[in-house]
Amino acid sequence: MASKLLRAVVLGPPGSGKGTVCERIARSFGLQHLSSGQFLRESLGGGGGGVRGWMAGGRNAARARATSTAAGMVWLHPRCFPASHCNSCGCSGFPRTLGQAKALDGICELDLVISLNIPFETLKDRLSARWVHPASGRVYNMDFNPPHVQGVDDLTGEPLVQLEDDRPEAVAARLRKYKDAAKPVIELYKSRGILHSFSGTETNKIWPYVYTLLSSKIPPLLSDEEH
Repeated sequence: MASKLLRAVVLGPPGSGKGTVCERIARSFGLQHLSSGQFLRESLGGGGGGVRGWMAGGRNAARARATSTAAGMVWLHPRCFPASHCNSCGCSGFPRTLGQAKALDGICELDLVISLNIPFETLKDRLSARWVHPASGRVYNMDFNPPHVQGVDDLTGEPLVQLEDDRPEAVAARLRKYKDAAKPVIELYKSRGILHSFSGTETNKIWPYVYTLLSSKIPPLLSDEEH
């Protein structure tokens, strides 16, 4: 585990590689990766009535992250409650709006915010080629991370689906909506001096800079080469 407490979030538009970056941070630095999307999926098995209704209605999980619900999941989930016992952790997929950022302020004080800036065309291509396993949230990309058998999940053999919001005709509107909502969130964390932005088209090229930043805050468990 990391030797000092650190609370961080990774921000970025859909398809920017937030999950991949967070997984690498978790392995390299011993941080807990808290994903709001994962909390939503897990809640389906535990009586998450409101979330169940959103998802059953065919809406993308991103639309289900209402402020009070998502904040409660990030805070009350067994892996990070109570605060006095919370290990270092990083959250991806939250906050997405200024309202969520303010709700998070009432939960904990962030030490670090990482923002991933990916070109529009790159995001459009990634999202349009993305298919998911709904039950687990496993994501496949038909261009660079396809399933072993087309159309089915590698582990369960269950069918993959393309989310409505990942279809080419919906991607542009989705990215514009994210940009409008995220702008005040980014400005807020920039004004606090905790925002660090990284630009690029490939996660593998962005990662070394993220690793260097985190290494200046907490000691890594793995070297960049070992990772």
